[in-house]
Amino acid sequence: MSDRYAVVGNPVGHSKSPLIHAAFARQTGQDIAYDRLLAPLDAFAVTAKRFFHEGGHGLNVTVPFKREAWDLVDECEGAALSAEAVNTIKRVGNQLIGYNTDGKGLLADLEHNLGATITGKRVLLMGAGGASYGVLQPLLERKPDLLIVANRTLDKAERLVRHFHQHTAAVPQGVMARPYENLGGQPFDLVVNATSAGLEGVMPPLPENLFAPGAIAYDMVYGIETRFLAFARSRGVRCADGLGMLVEQAAESFFIWRGVRPDTAPVIAQLRCDH
Repeated sequence: MSDRYAVVGNPVGHSKSPLIHAAFARQTGQDIAYDRLLAPLDAFAVTAKRFFHEGGHGLNVTVPFKREAWDLVDECEGAALSAEAVNTIKRVGNQLIGYNTDGKGLLADLEHNLGATITGKRVLLMGAGGASYGVLQPLLERKPDLLIVANRTLDKAERLVRHFHQHTAAVPQGVMARPYENLGGQPFDLVVNATSAGLEGVMPPLPENLFAPGAIAYDMVYGIETRFLAFARSRGVRCADGLGMLVEQAAESFFIWRGVRPDTAPVIAQLRCDH
């Protein structure tokens, strides 16, 4: 009988994770079954515990349950511990171990797939929700020259910066929180949109001079041309959506579960072709 895995979320019907992990399994010869698991908004823990009680080996966790998954697991590995958010759970005996692969997924897509350099660059991270908590520490570990967190609600951005204050010493120009209205006069080499605003067809107020020459605009939303990416593209900026990050973070999960690292390039290419 195949080892059972699933992605749990609400909504979850749109998730490409089953396609991705099926491709990884074929590529690596792993015998797994991977499904979507819709959890009621008030019953994530019950749903997840039932899955593991019935023999499930691992879960991917998507919105809006990453924080609840952090509360559910028995212990966490480093990235999940610092982010206080879990997107991957592995059952080891009777223990549930939590991981967060979002940061590694983003860096793999930026550096290996897109050829971006973060060290010494000026980085803007838009948003201060769970996605930003998952990727801020890995970004800081690359030692950018400056990192700004921008958010509509300034105190949330300030809270995010404080949460990772112990990792900010290696950033020469500092790590700061700013409202969108105060971003003028500071062009950035990398702008990462970690908000879900693109799904709602909205965009925060961004200055015309947001992008430095040769900048990359990266939106974690995938499958649509968000207003942020359209804004960047119309200014000649190189753009990327979050599909590569999705596949790369899934590959990290697959490695955690199976001990085998799949090749992501053909899977990303197939998903783009299908889309």
